[in-house]
Amino acid sequence: MDVRVLDLRYFVAVAEELSFTRAAGERLFVSQPALSKQIRSLEKSLRVRLFDPDRRSVRLTAAGAALLPRARSIIEQWDEARREVGAAESTLTVGFQTRIGRGLIPSVTSRMGELLPEWRLRFRQVSWSDPTAGVGGGEVDVAIAWLPLPDRGDLTWRVVSTEDRWVALPSAHRLTAAEVVPFEELLDEPFVALPTSSGELRAFWLAEAQRPRPARVATEAATSDETFEAVASGLGVVLLASGNVAEREDVVYRPVVGLPPSELAVVWRAADRRVAVRVFVESCVRCLCA
Repeated sequence: MDVRVLDLRYFVAVAEELSFTRAAGERLFVSQPALSKQIRSLEKSLRVRLFDPDRRSVRLTAAGAALLPRARSIIEQWDEARREVGAAESTLTVGFQTRIGRGLIPSVTSRMGELLPEWRLRFRQVSWSDPTAGVGGGEVDVAIAWLPLPDRGDLTWRVVSTEDRWVALPSAHRLTAAEVVPFEELLDEPFVALPTSSGELRAFWLAEAQRPRPARVATEAATSDETFEAVASGLGVVLLASGNVAEREDVVYRPVVGLPPSELAVVWRAADRRVAVRVFVESCVRCLCA
């Protein structure tokens, strides 16, 4: 069976971190059991052991050490091939997780049409389980994503919007009678949370830094649609940016006081210096920061 590039990405992450836990949670945004399963599958395909695990860490075997530079090279060549194919097709893939709105896309599309008329934009919604909105794994070229992002070293971003945090409540919730909700009123409320793999982003939207005790997590949601359905059904409440407030009969929104604002950013890979990426980033900044 041919090995997938994704399998090699998983292998390289574990080899560089020498930890399944760190590779799963900080690099790949997958569960540790899922990562272990993929590594076992890779070892089965290659008919070798790649790692020698012990209680505290893992070590590369001789076979793993031999594979590592080859795996890095294959991944690099594949990423370069994808960039070249995308450039040949003149398509920029944009990742997002929540409704972009804010007049951003019409403005950016118009601006790119003026400067790069041969290029077109393609949009892809990415699960909350990936806090990089698809940029980190190469699924998209650029993304409109919420901070904080994982500190990987290979991503860069520009903040394009700073927005107060609001709360989405079930329509029959007691706090819908208030015009403004102090965050203290939400401390004991059940929350709809992002997946655990979203890391610091999950913590931000649970406002963990402002809590005297851990949040009550009632359920998790992988997309914004799942989130609002959970709120509407009464499972819990959720914090959101003011720009993502959308009319629904079964959900009520109120501004929250006592929290720092959220930041929306345009994100791209630092090594991607294509003109189309630069124009897209500058167009986003021009639209929302002007």
